[in-house]
Amino acid sequence: MNNVLVLGAGQLARMMALAGAPLNINVIAYDVGSDKVVHPLTLQVMADSLAQAINEVDAITAEFEHIPHDILDSCAARGKFFPTPDAIKAGGDRRLEKALLDNAGVRNANYHVIRERADLLTAIEKIGLPLVLKSALGGYDGKGQWRLKESTQIDAIWPEMAQCIADSANQAIVAEQFIPFQREVSLIGARNRSGDIQVFNLTENIHTDGVLSLSTAIVGDSPLQAQADDMFRAVANSLDYVGVLAIEFFDLNGELLVNEIAPRVHNSGHWTQQGAETCQFENHLRAVCDFPLGNTQLTRPSAMINILGLDSVPDAVYAQEGCHVHWYGKEKRAGRKMGHINVCADTPEQLQYRLIMLSSLLDENDFPALPR
Repeated sequence: MNNVLVLGAGQLARMMALAGAPLNINVIAYDVGSDKVVHPLTLQVMADSLAQAINEVDAITAEFEHIPHDILDSCAARGKFFPTPDAIKAGGDRRLEKALLDNAGVRNANYHVIRERADLLTAIEKIGLPLVLKSALGGYDGKGQWRLKESTQIDAIWPEMAQCIADSANQAIVAEQFIPFQREVSLIGARNRSGDIQVFNLTENIHTDGVLSLSTAIVGDSPLQAQADDMFRAVANSLDYVGVLAIEFFDLNGELLVNEIAPRVHNSGHWTQQGAETCQFENHLRAVCDFPLGNTQLTRPSAMINILGLDSVPDAVYAQEGCHVHWYGKEKRAGRKMGHINVCADTPEQLQYRLIMLSSLLDENDFPALPR
């Protein structure tokens, strides 16, 4: 049996535990908030301390980026942490992320780092308007972001930005060129310790208020797939990456630009649980445990719908053909990711029909991205 410690005890650790069980991979999780090592499903305390868990497991990984650096460094010191502390840190700091993308030679939006008001004026001069402004540390699901369309907005926006910078040590704002993209897509792939790489089909993503609502695997020979594959390999190889890596892109008239990276299993890859030969969670564990990677071939057209702020869906959803509901066992809270629904079909047309049928069972306010 292989034992894996996941830093973070949320739904991604939970799904890793479920995927690892058939391979005899035992997953435990470190809850950063409570400083407890727990079982990812039952939340039962599994070890006396993080130090004990680090000593006893075969591999350590992470389910999110915002992990205290001293914890990352103590895990890495044992030579068991995958991917690398640098990859996790880059995923949690947009300044490091931008430098990583530049070093890997992959296309991304022009940017400028802002620490004071004068830097904002320099960003406008250097990049032009409109600008997308994002906090360097923290911020997710649309939080910690601003849009600057005209210079007349500076006086209104700057106080919020200045407060954001002042609230956290080492905080800054990254100003990015606004990209008038046609759609957002992402690529999930895995790289193991030997440097072998497997990538999944590109996924088209729809966000609502900055939060992912719907992800659909792109079927067929998309001309963007080769672009995405090359950029994935450039980033993963430059980091000597081990595990699953997600890269989010803007599709700008058939040219991909990297928006963000996520050094972990990713929300937009949940469809792989029912739609791929090997899901992202299993391949992540295979990579960090030094197993051969599983085949990532699409087995059938698939999509994923996030369940936000709800702890139940109508019984009719469970009866719909091709529907698979995954709950995270969380306490209900407005806007919280409570679970997801994977929908599968034999053809893209049938998948679209099933999504429309599903939309008739669900409130449009709760599931705004579903076709109707």
